[in-house]
Order: sequence, then C-alpha cells, then structure tokens
Amino acid sequence: MSVARLSRSARESVSGLPRAFWWLWASTLVNRLGAFVATFMTLYLTLERGYSASFAGLVAALHGLGGVVSSLGAGVMTDRLGRRPTMLVAQVSTAGAVALLGFMEHPAAIAAVAMLVGMTSNASRPAVQAMLADIVRPEDRVRAFALNYWAINLGFAISSMAAGLIAEYSYLAGFLGEAALTLLCAVLVFVKLPESRPEGAGGAGGAADTAAEDGAAIGLGTVLRDGRFMGIVGLSFLISLIYTQGSVGLPVTMGAAGFAPGEYGLVIAVNGVLIVALQLPVTRFIEDRDPRRLLVVSSLLVGYGFALTAFAGPLWSYALTVCVWTLAEIVNAPTQMSLVVRLSPVRGRGRYQGMYTMSWAVASLVAPLMSGFVIDRWGAGWLWASTGALGTVAAGGYWFLMRGLPSEPDGGPAGASAPAPGEPAATPEPGAGPGALPGTAAAAGSGPGAVSGTAAVAAPAEA
Repeated sequence: MSVARLSRSARESVSGLPRAFWWLWASTLVNRLGAFVATFMTLYLTLERGYSASFAGLVAALHGLGGVVSSLGAGVMTDRLGRRPTMLVAQVSTAGAVALLGFMEHPAAIAAVAMLVGMTSNASRPAVQAMLADIVRPEDRVRAFALNYWAINLGFAISSMAAGLIAEYSYLAGFLGEAALTLLCAVLVFVKLPESRPEGAGGAGGAADTAAEDGAAIGLGTVLRDGRFMGIVGLSFLISLIYTQGSVGLPVTMGAAGFAPGEYGLVIAVNGVLIVALQLPVTRFIEDRDPRRLLVVSSLLVGYGFALTAFAGPLWSYALTVCVWTLAEIVNAPTQMSLVVRLSPVRGRGRYQGMYTMSWAVASLVAPLMSGFVIDRWGAGWLWASTGALGTVAAGGYWFLMRGLPSEPDGGPAGASAPAPGEPAATPEPGAGPGALPGTAAAAGSGPGAVSGTAAVAAPAEA
C-alpha cells in the first residue's frame, strides 16, 4: 500500500468525530499510560512478596469483587448525576487508593485495599462508554469505540514495557506513577470535558420524554428483564474470563517457567503494540460486516489463541500466542461495544453500560480464583485447555442470540439508540443537526465537536 493511500486511510479513520470525543480519547490515553496494578499485581505478590499463586489469585479476585460492587452503582450514578461527575469521583478516588496500596504490607491490608482499587477504578467505565455513545453518531460508533480502544492499548503498550523495567527496581514507583497519571486524567476531564447526558433523560424529546414523565423510568429491573441483552452480558463474561488470563494465568505461568517481570512485560506489550498497529485498518475492514460472524470467529480465535500457551516454551513462542488472541481482541472489542450501545435505550444507557461493565468485573473476580486453583491443583495445561472450551461455548452463544437482530441505522442523531422496552422509538428534535446531542440544539458557532450544556433532570424512581 502506498504512502498516499495509508495517509488517506488514516484521515478517513479519524475524520468526522466531534471535538469532545478527542478529549475523551486523550483522557483514556493518559489513564492507560499508568496501567500498573492490574498488569503486575500477580507478579508483585508472587515474586516480590513471596505469596502463593492461590493468594495472588485471591487478591486479584477481591480486586474484581470491588469492580462488581461498583459497576451497577456507577451505572446508576452515570444516569442520575451525569457522566462527568461520575468520572471525576472515580478517578480521584482511584489515584488515592492506588497510592495507598503501594504502602500496604500486611496480607489482610493488601487484600482490602486491592478491593478498594477495584471499586474505584471500575466506576468510571460506564460513564466513559455512555459519554462516547452520547456524542458520536450511530454510524460512527464502531470506529469511535475502535479509536478509544486503540488509545487504551497505545497507553498499555508503552506502560507495559516501562512498568516491567520499573518493577525490577521498585514496585512502589509503579504504584505511585499510576496514581499520578490517574490524577492527571481527572484534571483533564475537569478542564476539557463538558457534560453529555441527554437533556430530560429521554434524550430525544417527544415520546421518550413523555414516557419518562409518566413514570416509565429505565431501572435495573428493566435491564435484567431484557433477555437478549442479558444473554450478551453472559457471553461477554465468558470472553472476559479468557482475556483476564493475560494478566493472571500468563504471568504466573511465565514466572514458574523462570522468566523475569521485564520479560513478561515485553511479551504482554506485544498485545498493545499489535492493537496500535492493526486496530484502525482492521476496523475499517470489518465495520460494515455482519457482527454476528465477527463475534463468533473472534470468540473461537481468542479461546484457542490462549489454549496455545500450553505449548509455549521460548520467549518468542509466548509472544506468538499473544499475537493470535490479540487478533481476536481487535475484532471483538469494537464490535461488542457497539452492539451493547445498539441494545441500550438512551434513558438507561448508564445502567445498561454498568451491567455490561459488571460482566468484566465478575470475570476479574472469578478468573484469578479459577486460574490459581487450577494451576495449583492440576497444572497450567488444564487452565489453557479450558480457555479453548470457553471460546467455543461463547461462539455458539453469539450465533444463537444474534439471530434476527436488526441492522443498525445508517444515520440519525448522535444519541439514537434502542428505545426503552415497550415504548416507541424517539424522534429527532426538529432542526437539530447530525452532530447535535439528542434533546439539545447545536451551540451556535461552537464547531462540530461542541457539546451543548444540558439541564439537570430529576432522578427516576427506580434505581
């Protein structure tokens, strides 16, 4: 491919997205540049502190339990208080908790603070995803989620290599570095990101707002009764259970094989480097293709990609297995996140995102317990065999649940999404341009990326 074609492809990948998206993208990048605890916690506990794989798995599970506790609450906060306040509270709290964790020495204290870190770090995810869905048009969402995921992995690739070297000299420096960058992310959100919650909670005026006034609020019960969406949440749990082994089972396996933390950092950095290199061109290739087939193929690829770890020996062979399941991740992540938005009513976007986020949090709870127990009891080979089985089950589930799913609309206002169960689809506000938020007029002279202010809304009766 010529330089001119590459340049044109890059411009097309980033063009047409609102200015607020790019500030959100920048905050994500800064946040992920400090990713240390989730990646190196297992090595910190087993190599630095001398604990068993089972204890390391317990601590990582408590970190995941914290995420489970905060997911639904953060989703409700996102809808009631707004996206921006939820992100600010979560990020400032995370910075303090991560710094505190670096100074804990007693096993019980390490476990308790690790759970606190899991609660605070997971709380911003529903708000970030809901804000992205608010400010990006439906036809651009796969691309926007891919770009945001690209930022996550660009930061991850850089931080993995740097943090692996830092860990060989001082784990405390890694904890404090993550705390500082998380605090910087909060400052960026405070200074540059306006609130994006649709006005009136209904987001598009007309029937949706009338339904809200009549008391037809979107609550957690509504989410739980949405059978197709909860099925997707269950499949997301299986997929995330596999992916979590990259930061739980893989470092334990490599540590037991005699590899140093820096070598694990180099291997896992392959994941981020590949995503940075391939996410945008692959997304352009898949964005108009059948999402059901993409999710089925990616589920099989991630399951058996991790299963290949059982046959790894030299350092390069571990890196090769990472290449296989990273290709699956590149396809799966934006496709699945876009699917979640399609299935989420605008008024319940925070709660739906909170439930989806909880699938990853529950996996973060279960995966360490599972991997620690299986490795200690039967050996790592059985752990990697189970990932192939889970990937096969997830592939079958996606094929079944997505039968008859209607195609995503080609246009419409940025906030357009699934109507609440039992209510008609909302109609765009007359005269609002395609870049305007639902329920708000585009700010005059503010440019294509501006997000106009939104009025506060009364909290719905149901949580």
